[in-house]
Amino acid sequence: MGKKVLVATEKPFAKVAVNGIADILNKAGYEMILLESYKAKDDLIKAAVHADAIIFRSDIVDEAVLAAGSGLKIVVRAGAGYDNVDLNAATARKVVVMNTPGQNSNAVAELVFALMLYLVRGAFSGKSGSELRGKKIGLQAYGAVGRCVTPIAKGFGMEVFAFDPYVPAEAVKKDGVTPAASLEELYKKCDFVSLHIPKTKETLNSINFALLSQMKKGAVLINTARAEVIDEPSLLKMFAERPDFRYGADVAPVCLPEIAEKYAGRFVFTAKKMGAQTEEANVNAGLAAARQIVAFFEKGDKTFQVNK
Repeated sequence: MGKKVLVATEKPFAKVAVNGIADILNKAGYEMILLESYKAKDDLIKAAVHADAIIFRSDIVDEAVLAAGSGLKIVVRAGAGYDNVDLNAATARKVVVMNTPGQNSNAVAELVFALMLYLVRGAFSGKSGSELRGKKIGLQAYGAVGRCVTPIAKGFGMEVFAFDPYVPAEAVKKDGVTPAASLEELYKKCDFVSLHIPKTKETLNSINFALLSQMKKGAVLINTARAEVIDEPSLLKMFAERPDFRYGADVAPVCLPEIAEKYAGRFVFTAKKMGAQTEEANVNAGLAAARQIVAFFEKGDKTFQVNK
């Protein structure tokens, strides 16, 4: 009997992605169960009951979902971040959790520059702004997104710096990027700092005033990572004490009302998390998730497992 793969997306994939996923699964002899735009958590729990695998996006795959899906062997987050799945519960139930790294990297990288341009051009208010050419951009983490940001930055004529303790300096230099000796050096040296760190116990609230206060005059912070990596009291203090500071993110902070009231023109936040919200990224991540599920069942491939 073929495997049953639940595609559960409160925010649906593009139609072309759904068709592509179905094609990959059908060719493998699997059945696709589609749950789109559902309104209640119970809908997801009920749909998981007969599934061998789940493909999901920003949906919450927690203990309740995993418990309902007693036959689940693998769940795949179509995207890079996976803080919306309970890794401990999955591991306890011997369910493999994967993500699809790199599939939405270019979409996120392009958004970085959309946010930067909006801020340096004075929110397109008609007032004189500044240019990116000749400026320094610092990348906090040099993974798939950072490697996509680099050539775009170079196209603007920017100097690129990066700090990532998990990536060898030689690998960074190979891309024409200058490794920063420390995080503090990155913040002191660069006109723009772009965050590409995951949400972990170590990174929660790690972007604090001690770090932010070292930024150059007129510096801009860009966050296309996670809202929770920013220490919000520190962010508010930075806005208050540094009138030159600007902040752009596709993840609005909880303190948005206070920022909006006091610091108009110095920030930009998208209506929702928009980093991966392109048709291309949507399709790439969905198809990758389907291929990874087939490879897991047919070949035992666990390349992208995140709960090892």
